[in-house]
Amino acid sequence: MRKREPIGYVYLAPALISMAVLSFFPIALTVYYAFTNFNLNHFEDYKFVGFKNFVDILTGPFKEVFAPTFAWTFFFALITVLLNFSVGLLLAVLLNNKFMKETNIYRSILIIPWAIPGTIAALAWQGLLNEEYGAINMLLKTLHIHPIPWATDPFWAKVSVFIVNLWLSYPFMMNAALGALQSIPTELYEVAEIDGAGWFTKLFKITIPMIVPAALPIVISSFAYSFNNFNVVYLVTGGGPARLDTQFAGHTDLLVSATYKLTMQFYRYDLASAMSIIIFFIVGTISLINMKLTRAFEGGVRE
Repeated sequence: MRKREPIGYVYLAPALISMAVLSFFPIALTVYYAFTNFNLNHFEDYKFVGFKNFVDILTGPFKEVFAPTFAWTFFFALITVLLNFSVGLLLAVLLNNKFMKETNIYRSILIIPWAIPGTIAALAWQGLLNEEYGAINMLLKTLHIHPIPWATDPFWAKVSVFIVNLWLSYPFMMNAALGALQSIPTELYEVAEIDGAGWFTKLFKITIPMIVPAALPIVISSFAYSFNNFNVVYLVTGGGPARLDTQFAGHTDLLVSATYKLTMQFYRYDLASAMSIIIFFIVGTISLINMKLTRAFEGGVRE
């Protein structure tokens, strides 16, 4: 048996090397740069600066970037998860109705956004939301309605991000809710109907309480994903419109897109690395608190 052990390492070598080069090394380099002044002005003569980058982000001159961007990121993740899950659950309940005909056709139509690559879909929505030539504003002009400033008004830019993210995410929530609905005994609904319960009563007294335990892990993971949802924000609005108080982040920029701009546009690799570490701890802490409070990932039967 011992003679075969080296063969296993040979088989694992490609995966281990790939993980080391593509994951472990970049992570270690990011942590290292976070404690230096490695940026456009110090490519070769950068030095160790300790926690200065973290202090600058949290309480220093870059607080104007971090504070409002963090508030918007948290709000975006929270509303996105609640909105996507609510719409997905509502559609799942409608499709799970045994009296509805041709439910398979409706499911196939509603799942189309899930089948389209997210990047392509986001770029398509970017065209639809174009203020001058987008199909949505052209339709509004036809109906003699004033066009909506999707790209220049902060409120409507945020609304556009919610719309696109909802279109991309509700199929996953819908299918997850459909799977949870299949596990609810039909006898509960039959007894409720005998007692005279209506549709809303059954929804809030039976359906939602029964699927919450199964849905909580999905909701928690979706919150973490939405917190770092780079594609939708950057491809649809580019983080804009611009803020008047800072050039490093726009009104719709999430922490992750602001970090990307610090790296690719302003070459502040030191601040971007520190921001990445802060994001990691924020997402990890929020997820851990949610898991502890909801006990979503605890196994076994509770008494």
